[in-house]
Amino acid sequence: MTASHLLVPVPIPDRIAALIGSCIPAHILEAEFDAECAAREVRSFRGPRLDIEDQADREQALSELARANKVLAAHHPRLAVRPGSSW
Repeated sequence: MTASHLLVPVPIPDRIAALIGSCIPAHILEAEFDAECAAREVRSFRGPRLDIEDQADREQALSELARANKVLAAHHPRLAVRPGSSW
């Protein structure tokens, strides 16, 4: 049995990544891309006090993230993206 903190990430060659991606439906790949972009945008709006426009932009990004996560979770529950996660 291996401990997850001892595992070393191994890069995947581009051809293998393309092969894996070709097995995943296009709407799932699009939702994954949208979720990653929305999560990155949510992370950019950090701070104790945001002005009204930043709060609105953050809420919009959270809405987009939730919409993309709904599609991803319908395909597989572990595909959902969180704003604070690196995955």
